[in-house]
Amino acid sequence: MQVVSINAGKAKQVAYRTAGEPITASEKLPIEGGAWIGADGVVGDDSGDRRNHHDEWMKVYAYSIEDYDYWSSELGAPVGPGQFSENLTTSGVDLNAALIGEVWRVGGALLQISHVRIPCQTFKGWMGASGYDETAWVKRFTAAGRPGPYFRVLEEGEARAGDLITVEERPSHDVSVAELFRALTTERALLPRLAQVEGLKPWIYDEVRKVL
Repeated sequence: MQVVSINAGKAKQVAYRTAGEPITASEKLPIEGGAWIGADGVVGDDSGDRRNHHDEWMKVYAYSIEDYDYWSSELGAPVGPGQFSENLTTSGVDLNAALIGEVWRVGGALLQISHVRIPCQTFKGWMGASGYDETAWVKRFTAAGRPGPYFRVLEEGEARAGDLITVEERPSHDVSVAELFRALTTERALLPRLAQVEGLKPWIYDEVRKVL
């Protein structure tokens, strides 16, 4: 388990973002050398929609080289670090099989898995603007079940490409990143299982109570 790259991007206006202000920081590029992961995420990284994409549960987003290999095959073109707007590109770990609440040491930073990527129209627009087939992108990404996790920052620290990733703590439940994603998107029958998971976004527990 190791870091392939730490990625960051600046918010800018784009033509494809139609909801709200046309601002996004979808384009994220690998940072040369070390990057500081602070309480607000990777220093130097912006978010165009801080209300929906940068709250305390969503400070650092991760995607893996292994999942990019899958998408490269599906899309018929190479897809690589930063394309899905992740801050942390990894190798050697199945991110979607990781458990919600796992605590990871990434370089000098301590991160906790706290949420999942839910695809949106801005993501679709960014893929099209990047030259990929964006047809039914939200549905395709959802059906693939490879969302990647978001992390909260427990301890600040520096990270860089090549740093090892170690799991320092695992929760007692067995709810994975992939299962949380399915519960929130395509398999609402899984929602009751989320009641055993601590530290999720408050609105998720509202959804759990509805089905209970």
